[in-house]
Amino acid sequence: MRRTRTWVRFNTFGFVFLILALAMLVFILTPIIKTCFSSSPGTIWKTLLDDDVYLSILMTAFCGLLATMVGLVLGVPLAYLLARHDFCGKRLLESLIDVPIVIPHSAAGIALLFVFGKQQIFGQFFYEIGLRFVDTMAGVVVAMMFVSVPFLIDSTRDGFKSVDVRLEKVARSLGASPWRTFWRVSLPLTWRSVVSGSIMMWARAISEFGAILILAYHVPFFGEHPAVAPVLIFERFNNFGLDAARPIAVLVIVISLIAFVALRMLTNKEEGT
Repeated sequence: MRRTRTWVRFNTFGFVFLILALAMLVFILTPIIKTCFSSSPGTIWKTLLDDDVYLSILMTAFCGLLATMVGLVLGVPLAYLLARHDFCGKRLLESLIDVPIVIPHSAAGIALLFVFGKQQIFGQFFYEIGLRFVDTMAGVVVAMMFVSVPFLIDSTRDGFKSVDVRLEKVARSLGASPWRTFWRVSLPLTWRSVVSGSIMMWARAISEFGAILILAYHVPFFGEHPAVAPVLIFERFNNFGLDAARPIAVLVIVISLIAFVALRMLTNKEEGT
């Protein structure tokens, strides 16, 4: 269905709202634009060729991808159950799922340390099978996943809610198993929401700082011990000042912008169909 556009009339109401809206846009866009154009392309390219920066960005993107993949495996089933079933305490559960978004992420790091530390409940179990989370890539993935998976769950849940349950019932009445119905009916009709949530989760994961700083600072990666990009920005700024941190910040902002442009393009295409 084609949407009709509405325009704000330039009476007092429209003028005041326009000024306030422009002020908000300036507030949001000015730091991003100013930062992106604060370093020359040559400086950014030279920074990218720095081994520490290159490995940091590569590890950050890779760990974010791993976190998103694990989030898909565990989060999609949870989103489907929340979309299809009503039960006592459902609203509370949905609220608790979103808690990692709102709590300070340094506190999230402490919370994860109390669960995945060597002497803690999960950490001790995984340590016995040779998997450690403190100062390892596994810790980075866990921290990224904890703070970002609510975006995936919420988006996917809303996608499943938008699918008419009668389509699933028809498939079941025709002899399809629950698994086949999910893979051939439910998931194909929800894929845009799943992809949107995945991009949102990945973008949020690669921007995580506080939880990773506490759980997994410098981790082994291709024979080196780099830090994730947000931590590296902090280190460069703290040790060498603004000029050293700025090109890395530009690279991270550009990567995030690309992810969000892809998300918006996908969302707009979905709304237009």
